Amino acid sequence: MRTPLERAVLDQVDQQGEAMVEFTRALVRIPTVNPPGECYAECARLVASKLQELGYDVVTLGADGLPEHAPQRPRLNVVGRLGAGEQPALHFNGHYDVVPPGAGWSIDPFAAELRDGRIYGRGACDQKAGIAASIFAVEAVRRSGVALRCAVEQSATADEESGGFAGVAWLCDRAHLSPTRQRYVVITEPLDPERVCIGHRGVYWFELTTLGRVGHGSMPGLAVNAAEQMTRLVHALETELKPALAGRESSAPVEPPQARRPSLNLNSIHAGQTPGGGQTPTVPDRCTAVFDRRFIHEERFEDVRAEIVAVLDKQGVAYELKDMMRVDPLLGDQRGELAQAAGQAIRDALAVEPAFMVSPGTFDQKHVVRRAGIQECIAYGPGRLVLAHQPDEHVAVADLVAAAKVMALLTLRLAASGDRA
Repeated sequence: MRTPLERAVLDQVDQQGEAMVEFTRALVRIPTVNPPGECYAECARLVASKLQELGYDVVTLGADGLPEHAPQRPRLNVVGRLGAGEQPALHFNGHYDVVPPGAGWSIDPFAAELRDGRIYGRGACDQKAGIAASIFAVEAVRRSGVALRCAVEQSATADEESGGFAGVAWLCDRAHLSPTRQRYVVITEPLDPERVCIGHRGVYWFELTTLGRVGHGSMPGLAVNAAEQMTRLVHALETELKPALAGRESSAPVEPPQARRPSLNLNSIHAGQTPGGGQTPTVPDRCTAVFDRRFIHEERFEDVRAEIVAVLDKQGVAYELKDMMRVDPLLGDQRGELAQAAGQAIRDALAVEPAFMVSPGTFDQKHVVRRAGIQECIAYGPGRLVLAHQPDEHVAVADLVAAAKVMALLTLRLAASGDRA
């Protein structure tokens, strides 16, 4: 049941619809591609300017102390605070970095074209629409003249697509996110506007290098081809490990359903001469591949790694294994205060029954919960999960407005006094 004040706030979201769309498009036009981390400063300035325009106290923080924060490609994090109050804040977070566009686009991935009620572009779904939705959701509350009983914060952060270590992790490690400063954190990832995300699967990224012996390409019998050795290992992982993974299933509500099983993906592979770099009649003595192993809540990391090593060791191939990144699975409580409040806001704003789900991929919730120790953390945003990282990525304007309405109700119920100022 919506109160007259809540209806007024939702009306304010509708009134700002055009401005919200244009701000989303402005964000998408900035090609904040990671890797390597392009145009971060331009995007950070745009977000900071918008927050200042709306009355926030704003700081832009460089990820000092990290090697990736360099003058030519700075890692910048924008944090804005609206209001005061002694209680810990309600915090909305979104990352502004995007993955490379890749092939298969029918339109310019950074033109932010508006067509048939959709905003197209790399990052439109994942997750620049989320940044816009949370900013305009809170603005709808502010324009309604409602007094805040605690501060509301917005952050736009770097490098989530590569682990978030120069973004949310850095903010957590420097106590910009902590239980004494924030009570609730909403991360605006694209997991569908009818769903509340309470966790994620685990991930183990590893680099595998096969070790051969260099030789002349005309006499391969006198060498050991590392690329051919890698094919043996890839084949073993495909035929021995993947069938075992297919037989396991998580009891956690991971979406889409096929992601309830663990997975292994070959992310990249390279050996020998660089394509287009000229001919080299040499047998490659090193071949390097990067793998992405996603694991479910019922698996332990130690077992995940040991299982990979056991398969590799049986092949009789000289290799090196390098751990790149490990994130253990995370599962919050759907009965928690923030998750339940978000679910009720979905019911009241969208007139649909919410679903509680777990993300197939990790996101910055891992840092908020484990580094900062803030347990009341969910993901909620306007983007559709199946469109993330896809060619012709887009967000529907209707979903953008719908998610902003949910966030506006959530803000009103968790951070406002219920009275007009």
